[in-house]
Amino acid sequence: MNIQNLIRTAALVTLFSAPAVQAENLDLVMSRVFTQDHATYIGYESVEREDIPVSAAIERKYLIVDFRLAAAQPASEQLQASVHKVCMALLKDRELVRSLSDSGYDMVSVAFDRRSQFDCL
Repeated sequence: MNIQNLIRTAALVTLFSAPAVQAENLDLVMSRVFTQDHATYIGYESVEREDIPVSAAIERKYLIVDFRLAAAQPASEQLQASVHKVCMALLKDRELVRSLSDSGYDMVSVAFDRRSQFDCL
């Protein structure tokens, strides 16, 4: 195998493994935010906003990180504190934020149920 083929192969491996590293990092960060008795990290979903034209200068993708709270209906203050805790965990991980931005995400939302989402960044 010549050097150019080796470089191409390495570039392809890097290209295809980057989203997996990002997803793994996101899963690790989010799974550590709460103790199991407070909330459980379910996963994340990538969403493309249909209300923004494809030709727009801003990105159309955003990410929803999903949790389920142990308490059935938390107080408003507890819910706000939980959203803040998730958002701060994301913001503190500069590498993760950079990776999400490089992947075209311009917003991250937090969900604790199927009815509502709270924007982080």
